[in-house]
Amino acid sequence: MVDQQLRPVLLVERTGTEAPAKPLTPAGERILSAASALFYAQGVRAVGVDAIADAAEVTKKTLYDRFGSKDRLIAAYLERRNRVWHAFLDEQLARREPSGPEEVILALFAALSEWMEQSRRGCGFINASVELAAPDHPAMPVIVGQKQWMRAEFVAQAELAGFDQVDELADRLLLLHEGALVSYRVAAMEHAPEVAHRAAADLLASWPRR
Repeated sequence: MVDQQLRPVLLVERTGTEAPAKPLTPAGERILSAASALFYAQGVRAVGVDAIADAAEVTKKTLYDRFGSKDRLIAAYLERRNRVWHAFLDEQLARREPSGPEEVILALFAALSEWMEQSRRGCGFINASVELAAPDHPAMPVIVGQKQWMRAEFVAQAELAGFDQVDELADRLLLLHEGALVSYRVAAMEHAPEVAHRAAADLLASWPRR
């Protein structure tokens, strides 16, 4: 078993707005499930509420009653994806059993390879951020919060490992992590997660400690 101290600390358990405000009914669950699949596969702007309602077998009125607007539904989709990501990382660490915080950092990179096998269109948060230009969109705090959580996790694990200049190290690790996601999607670089993993290992091996 992994020492609880070595598991990723959920510094941001929930990000952004709390959408939807109402508890999900069976119809609400169908709407969110249908929207999540369509948004990820086709893009948040390309998918209209008619297509989501049809896929969920509900009326548009029911969709708006449950989520208020398409924008709020996009935020709910990303919040759910964020929770799935956190659960996936917990599973990965439980399986890999890292022996210390430095290995936790590398396990977070190793997990990318398996995550991308089931997420062939790349990072849903990055994809959505490209489409949502308005900084006040309800989904933007979710997107920003997800990336801030990842950086905060690198900081926390780097501090536990005794590295010096942990903020600078976390910045570099985040650039490697996010760069792998973008390269995988945009440059069709399927081995990007593995390259980022090796680069992160080299970075940690050469980084000064306190």
